[in-house]
Amino acid sequence: MTKFINKKSCFIGKNVKFGKNVTIYENNHIDGNSYIGDNCIIYPNNFINNCYVDNNCKIYISFLEDSFIKRDCIIGPFARLRPNSNISENCKIGNFVEVKNSKIGNGTKASHLSYIGDSELGENCNIGCGVIFVNYNGKEKQHIKIGNHVFVGSNCNLIAPIEIADDSFICAGTTVTENTQKGDFVIGRVRQEIKHEKAKKYW
Repeated sequence: MTKFINKKSCFIGKNVKFGKNVTIYENNHIDGNSYIGDNCIIYPNNFINNCYVDNNCKIYISFLEDSFIKRDCIIGPFARLRPNSNISENCKIGNFVEVKNSKIGNGTKASHLSYIGDSELGENCNIGCGVIFVNYNGKEKQHIKIGNHVFVGSNCNLIAPIEIADDSFICAGTTVTENTQKGDFVIGRVRQEIKHEKAKKYW
């Protein structure tokens, strides 16, 4: 049985199907050949088109199209899944995260303010705040591959084409332009320099 909090406020396309014990809050637009699985909760104000959402998922205020989401995922708030996004089990795609033409492995989390495009991510990775997968060189899209158990710190740029091996640790603020090997520690920042009492010239 599907429970609608306010069905009159929702648009549900004729080809949409629901599993068991689904809860749909107000102001949702679900269309195309979409499926919402058992025990899912679709919170208010989502746009979902041609998506498969597996069991036990929660979706908050997000825009999803032509994508596949496996069980036990949390999407949003304010996430965007563009076409051919494949999100595996127990993943989190958080606020202001955009995914396009990418596969996300089991247990991987991108919690906020990141872009993941034309990429393949392994299992149990952490994608920090402000990470950009730089997939376009002005002429063509290129691919990025991330292994398992990879940590990418906040405000990093990954420049395609590139492969980040299993168990790599990318420090915050690093621009990565070369492939890594298993277990590598990667840091690429300019060392901070402090000039005491010199700020006054800029005020």
